[in-house]
Amino acid sequence: MSKNFDVRLALGGDHAGFTLKSDVAKRYADQVVSLVDCGTDTAESCDYPDFAVAVSKELLAGHADKGLLICGSGVGVSVAANKIPGIRAAICHDTYSARQGVEHDDMNVLCIGGRIIGSELAFEIIDAFLNAAYAPQPRHQRRLDKVLEIEKKGIQA
Repeated sequence: MSKNFDVRLALGGDHAGFTLKSDVAKRYADQVVSLVDCGTDTAESCDYPDFAVAVSKELLAGHADKGLLICGSGVGVSVAANKIPGIRAAICHDTYSARQGVEHDDMNVLCIGGRIIGSELAFEIIDAFLNAAYAPQPRHQRRLDKVLEIEKKGIQA
């Protein structure tokens, strides 16, 4: 199968996202340049922050272009990933947010709730995320620069 997305993808999720993560791995393995599966590999209870860190490490090391995290609601992995400098993660359960988050905000990690949406909708959202590229207008860059300043300095910005 030819590659549909010119993206190296890091994928991870906890036990609550395991089923959807498995479906995503199967679907996208041959559609992206490379897919790094950061776990989990079972439905046994585990901790979502571990996978937020694993996916983020792949991105920050330059081994992946975008990340995808799946837990039960998407909230936990989003909160954890956003604690890591250089990561801009968001929960998106619609295609508009997934696309716009990349185009306007340079979002590099998509978070999805495996207990919230089904696989077909997840695939549509992931497609929108993978197809999107950061193409800021001046107002978008100005806003992202402010976010990056907050990341560096916290509330002292």
